[in-house]
Amino acid sequence: MLELGVCYYPEQWPREKWDEDARRMVELGLAWVRIGEFAWSHIEPQSGVFHWEWLDEAIEVLGCAGLKVILGTPTAAPPKWLVDRYPDILPVDAKGTVRKFGARRHYCFSSRRYRIEAARITEAMARRYGENPFVHAWQTDNEYGDHDTIHSYSDEAKLAFRAWLAARYGTIDEMNRAWGTQFWSMHYNSFDEVDLPNNLVEEPTPTHLVDYFRFSSDQVRSFNRAQVDLIRRHSPGRPVTHNFMSQNTDFDHYKVGEDIDIASWDVYPMGGLINGRLSSEEKARYLRVGDPDQTAFNHDLYRAVGRGRVWVMEQQPGPVNWAAHNQSPADGMVRLWTWLAYAHGVDMVSYFRWRQAPFAQEQFHAGLLLPNSEVDQGYLEVAQVAEEIARLPAGEVRQKASVAILLDYESRFATRALPQGRGYAASAIALDWYAAVARLGVDVDFIGQHSDLSGYKLVLAPDLVIPDADFIARLKASGAKALFGPRSGSKTRDMHIPADLPPGPLAALLDFRVTRVESLPEFHSEPALYGNASHAVTGWRELIRTSETVLATFEGEHRTGSPAVIGNDKARYVGTLPRGEFLSMLVGDTLGWAGVASLPDLGDLRLARRGRLHFAFNYASIPATVPAATSAAFLVGSRALGPVDVAIWTED
Repeated sequence: MLELGVCYYPEQWPREKWDEDARRMVELGLAWVRIGEFAWSHIEPQSGVFHWEWLDEAIEVLGCAGLKVILGTPTAAPPKWLVDRYPDILPVDAKGTVRKFGARRHYCFSSRRYRIEAARITEAMARRYGENPFVHAWQTDNEYGDHDTIHSYSDEAKLAFRAWLAARYGTIDEMNRAWGTQFWSMHYNSFDEVDLPNNLVEEPTPTHLVDYFRFSSDQVRSFNRAQVDLIRRHSPGRPVTHNFMSQNTDFDHYKVGEDIDIASWDVYPMGGLINGRLSSEEKARYLRVGDPDQTAFNHDLYRAVGRGRVWVMEQQPGPVNWAAHNQSPADGMVRLWTWLAYAHGVDMVSYFRWRQAPFAQEQFHAGLLLPNSEVDQGYLEVAQVAEEIARLPAGEVRQKASVAILLDYESRFATRALPQGRGYAASAIALDWYAAVARLGVDVDFIGQHSDLSGYKLVLAPDLVIPDADFIARLKASGAKALFGPRSGSKTRDMHIPADLPPGPLAALLDFRVTRVESLPEFHSEPALYGNASHAVTGWRELIRTSETVLATFEGEHRTGSPAVIGNDKARYVGTLPRGEFLSMLVGDTLGWAGVASLPDLGDLRLARRGRLHFAFNYASIPATVPAATSAAFLVGSRALGPVDVAIWTED
């Protein structure tokens, strides 16, 4: 059953508030409380001088009240004395500027000294609280990737990158081959000559850049794994999580996920809308409810990262402080987001934060309580969710979907290194594909190239730039059909054009070759004929030579009649960026071709299923009718669903 929690910072409040806060949390229906992730300077105000007493007491107060503590390692905010003693722990941005102390995440993943210090404080905490009966779970660090902190260009990173390259390639000649250094006289005589790919006169070779992204991703994983190993040594049996971020592909989340027990992530739909993919008109329409698909996309992704186990560590309870604009969510959205999380497989939702801070950087970030401890709107909605939880049967789990979307992090590194057009945004394209499926009432799983394909009827691969031959072989042997987006198969792992032209290994599924690509500006569009309808496309166009069935063609003045979509009984390929009605029709037809049942376009209604439970979420400003069976027994809400409302039901 769904459990609720909250993020709390006892070091930020007078001791006399702790007991009352803990009591009120339990009265609200909360079961979990996360603490400690920014408390290093309070635990160790001077080198080797530990003040554990306040944290001992805070854990005791919260635990005795009936709350399960998630204890965070405090490595996201190293203290000033540590920075002053070891300034080389600070990260360096792409311009070569050292990023200073005074906020958070001010460390370089490659700093050998910081890795020692991070392990030291982690082990000290794990030794002290590893067997504490009130500590039920651990969180490593906080939000890897926040504030653009995965990629550091420090001297420490340069040395680590050189060692990484030596391990990857073995010889400098092999690296020269992979990087194509005969181009522009870029030859290296040893790994010690290699610099980081920043502040160059022109762009680096894309293999240099993608290798740097791979290296940076591996640095995150090894940094995180060091903490996990220490926690497990001293706190066996307690799950370890990390709180990931929305739409971040700076590192391979699957690989980090292999080392933790539960994936969690931080849900901020209001900022996600403002910073996201939608047009200005759509942002205005969804201003107080958020992008109807971005949050669900990330729930499904992190369910895959956590191998089925996923939490929300920070759920937005009101306006935030960090986006370009910070609007308030509509009344009812905190409740809707909570049930949306549960519908998509989340087992615990924790709200950020208990009380709004009256000081420092996040003064405008709402909590469940106002700064004076009065209840805010989010508190009222959490109370409603706590009451509704009791109406639902326990033990319902999210089932495997029929449709999987492939998200491959190395392919994301590739399009970042070689976008071939400023308007190309792989994350937005994947979200568009996800939304097209969701609007038809179909549940989705996420997979990587490592994933088991059994049980899937359809695999959607919007941007599989670097396909693995083993994955393609397993896909070919599986019962799933597949739809590939443009650029799929366009690069080898060395970031070269395949020897026999794109799509490289995809040729085992589809007989075609891509002989030319264009990245088109947004002010230009070209018609594509699909299903007896003409659709304007822009952004990307490929020239395809194929013996497969042509399902759509480019029309207009330039090479009219050339293929835009091709396919056979097993796979289909799109040589452009379908959007809007074109994408909706393509996805709808593809679902039918794969034998996946779907509904007519749901508009602003979204559906999900978890075990026997069916869910509906209305993002519209007008009422909607839930497409439930006549046998539906509603547990929450009803068939007539108001704006910003939720319905939950079972069917015979």
